Amino acid sequence: MLLDQTQAIEAAHQRRRDGERWGPRTLDLDLLLYADRVVQTDRLQIPHPEMTQRAFVLLPLAEIAPAGLVIPGAGSLQALLQRISSDGLRKL
Repeated sequence: MLLDQTQAIEAAHQRRRDGERWGPRTLDLDLLLYADRVVQTDRLQIPHPEMTQRAFVLLPLAEIAPAGLVIPGAGSLQALLQRISSDGLRKL
């Protein structure tokens, strides 16, 4: 499964999953979208359940996403971008 593969990549970079939930980590790979599919399992939710509230996810996604991208259950990427603030973010 793709989730197992991404977690193996994290582990290869010394990612440990025994610390605080939202604490610092060496690498964090998230599966945001998988075409227009909705996946709901004990281990995985796609679309990522928090992505629509995170400017640090949506802004870079907008740079690479196809025009008119719709996030299942959330609406168009363009509409979501209009509802978030990019305050505190800077492009590196």
